[in-house]
Amino acid sequence: MAILQPLIDMAEICYRQGIRHVVISPGSRSAALTLAFARHGGFQAHVCIDERSAGFIALGMAQQIDSPVVLICTSGSAAYNFAPAVSEAFFQQIPLLVLTADRPKEWQHQYDGQTIYQTGIFGSHVKRSFEVSPDYAHADVQWAINRITNEAINLASVAPNGPVHINVPIREPFYPDAGEDFRISDEVRIIKRQESEIVWPQSVWEELLDEWENAPKILIAGGQNKPNAALNAVLRRITEEWQIPILGDCIANLSGEEFIHHHDLFLSAENAQKLGPDLLVTFGMSFLSKEFKQFIRKNPPKYHWNISDDAFLADPFQSVTRVIRGKAAAFFEILFEKLDYQSFVENSDLGHDTSFHSLWLEHERAARQKKHEILRNLSMFNDLTLLDLIFKYTKNQYQLHIANSMSVRYANVLATDNDWSGVFANRGTSGIDGCVSTAVGAARVNGKPTLLIVGDVAFLYDRNGLLIDNLPQNLKIVVLNNAGGNIFRMIDGPGNLPELETFFETRHSFSAQRTCEDSGIAYFRVSELEGSEGTVKEFLNFDGIALLEGFTDPVENTKAWKVLKRALHN
Repeated sequence: MAILQPLIDMAEICYRQGIRHVVISPGSRSAALTLAFARHGGFQAHVCIDERSAGFIALGMAQQIDSPVVLICTSGSAAYNFAPAVSEAFFQQIPLLVLTADRPKEWQHQYDGQTIYQTGIFGSHVKRSFEVSPDYAHADVQWAINRITNEAINLASVAPNGPVHINVPIREPFYPDAGEDFRISDEVRIIKRQESEIVWPQSVWEELLDEWENAPKILIAGGQNKPNAALNAVLRRITEEWQIPILGDCIANLSGEEFIHHHDLFLSAENAQKLGPDLLVTFGMSFLSKEFKQFIRKNPPKYHWNISDDAFLADPFQSVTRVIRGKAAAFFEILFEKLDYQSFVENSDLGHDTSFHSLWLEHERAARQKKHEILRNLSMFNDLTLLDLIFKYTKNQYQLHIANSMSVRYANVLATDNDWSGVFANRGTSGIDGCVSTAVGAARVNGKPTLLIVGDVAFLYDRNGLLIDNLPQNLKIVVLNNAGGNIFRMIDGPGNLPELETFFETRHSFSAQRTCEDSGIAYFRVSELEGSEGTVKEFLNFDGIALLEGFTDPVENTKAWKVLKRALHN
C-alpha cells in the first residue's frame, strides 16, 4: 500500500462520481493530493500558480458544465486565496470541491512555515466543511475519508449547488518513493445520493390559482439564471398566449423580443407607477437592475411568489408573500397546464388585465427606440460607442461574459439585441476580482466562441488568470480602459467629491499590452471613432485568443451614460 493510499483513493472516488476537471496550484504539502489526481489518468488537470485566479478558473468551468470541479492547494495562506472564488460560488450556487492540504494540528503556533488555522477557514461561505485525520494507516480513518469524500461530492451537487471544503492534514513523508505504485485500492466504495422530485400538492395549487385570479395585473421577472431552453419556451408561451409581461436582466438569459429587457431605462420615469403589479412572480438569483428593485419596493404587489431552490429566504424586493421551492421551468409548465385547462373548462379567458402587458410593451419599445437614437447621435468616442460597435459585429453564437462595475451595466442596456448562447457574470458577490479568470475557465470547457467585456481595473486586478499554459483560443477580451474606476464618477456620492480621482477612481496609466505580450495574446487598440470599425472587425475575425483595448475618456463616458439613462425618465 502507498504511504497515503486514502488520498489516491480520494481521486478515484471523484472520478467515479463523474468529476473530470481539477485545478491545481503548486505546493509541497499538497504533493500527495496533486499526484493522486495528476497520475490518475482520468482528469483534465489545469495548473495555475495564483490560488485566487485558480479558484475563479475552477468556478468558470463548473459554471459551464454544472458539475463539481476539484480545487487543490497547499497549506497556509494559499487556502485563504481561494476565499473570493469560494464565496462567489456559494452565492452563485456553483459546485466546487475544495481540497486544502494542511499541516498537523500539533504544529500550529510553533513557528512552522505555512501553518495557519485552516479548520472551517471558509466559514459560512461553503455548504459544509470537513476535515480528515492525518493518521491514514488506521482502518477507521480510511473508512471516514471514503465516506467524507462521497458526502462532499454529493452535497456540492444537491440543490442549491455550492462549494464544499475538505481540509486534509498531511504528515511527512508525503513524496512517494521512486518505485511506489499509485494503484487504486479494493476498498474504494461509491455512495450515490438519490434526490426526489418536488411535488406541489393540489391544496397549494388551489391557493395559488385563487391568488392568480385575484390579481388583475400580473408580472413575471427573472433574476440571474443559466440558459434554459425549456424555461424560455414556456415563458414565451405565457407571454404570447396570455399577454402577461415578462422581464429579465441580461443575466436572466431570457432571449427574444417577447420579453422586457430595457426596464432599466424607463422604471424611474414619472409615469412608471402604472406599471406596478398586483402579483409579482420572480425566479432566479440576483437582479442586476437597481431601478427594478427600487420600483417594486416603492410599489409593492399584493402577492409576490418567489420560485427558488435556495436554502435561504431571499427577499431583496421586501415584498415576498410566498416561497415556492423547486425549479422555475417545472413550475411554469404545470401552471400553464392548469390555467390552460381551467380556461378550457370554463370556456373563458383568465380574467387578468391584458392592457397591463400592452403598457409594459409600449415602454419597452419606446426605450429601445430611444436607445438606438441616442447611440446613433453620439459623435464622441466613448465606452458606449465602442461596445455598440462590438455588439453590432459579434455573431450570435458567442457566449458573453461580463465583469462587474460598469461593464455589466453597459451590457444590460446594450447587449439586448444579440442572440447570445449564454450571458454570465459574477453577481454572487458582485466583486471585480476573478472576472478574467472565470471567463478563462468557462472558455476552456464550453467549446464556444467566448467574449469577455471587462473594465481596466478589473482586468489589471485579475490578469494572473492569463498566466497559465494553453490559454483557450476561443476567447476574445475587450478591455474598457478609462484609466480608473469610472463607476465612481457615475454613481451618486463620490462623483462630486474632491477626492474622487485619487481615492475612488484610483487613476492610473497602465494598459493591457504588456500582459498580452507576456501571455501570447494578439493585441488590438482603439482610441477614436475613426478607424475603430475596421479594428473591431479585425479583432473579432482574428483566429485565436485576442484582446481589444479601448482607451476612453471618463468625463465623456459619464456624460454619454447619463444622457442615455435620463432619456426616458420624464
